[in-house]
Parts: sequence; C-alpha cells; structure tokens
Amino acid sequence: MPGSSLAATTLHSTPHPFMSLQRRTLQEKETSLSVPDVLAAAKTFFAQRTTIYSAFIEQESANHLTLRGLGGEEIAIGAIATPSGTAVTASSYMFDAQISRFFTTLPPNDEVAE
Repeated sequence: MPGSSLAATTLHSTPHPFMSLQRRTLQEKETSLSVPDVLAAAKTFFAQRTTIYSAFIEQESANHLTLRGLGGEEIAIGAIATPSGTAVTASSYMFDAQISRFFTTLPPNDEVAE
C-alpha cells in the first residue's frame, strides 16, 4: 500500500507484554473460601451484573462452572482446594474485566501475599 510503513505495521501488531491475550483471558487467585462457596459467589456475581455483562450457568460440576453471556461469550471458572485454601482460575475472552472484579470480591488467602 502506498505511503504505508513496515515499522508502523510492526508497532501495532506487537502487543505490549502486559497486555498479552493470555494475561487478560486467564486469571488466577487464591482465596480462603471453600470451593462450593467460590462457585456460589460466581453464580451470584455474574447473574447480578447489568444486562450486557450478566452471564448464566451453562454447565457445572463440583469444581467448575461454565457461564454464558448474552452475546454467547463463555466464562469458565475452576476451583480446587489446596492445603492453604482454594485456588481459583477463570478464563474468558470478552469478560476479563468482570472476572477481575469478581476476584476482588473474594477474600484473600491469609497465607498468600497479594
């Protein structure tokens, strides 16, 4: 294309390391809540969001929850008991900010420095 610059293309196609897709789509947190309490909190949190950010249960087990948003976006949340509390992992492409907000509602694990 006339007038285009390879440097400009490279600049915009290389993501900043702090904005990498993996960092935004896969998030983890340690909490003092039990696994059932984490999953119950997730159900409540995502059901009470405003309409464009609400998500509803699609699948669940004793250790995971899959939610579906109004636009079809999926949120996957997994939780497993650890010797010091509960490890929670959540992933979504479009709901990364909402997952971060949900994680702020979980009490920290006293043994993990955050």
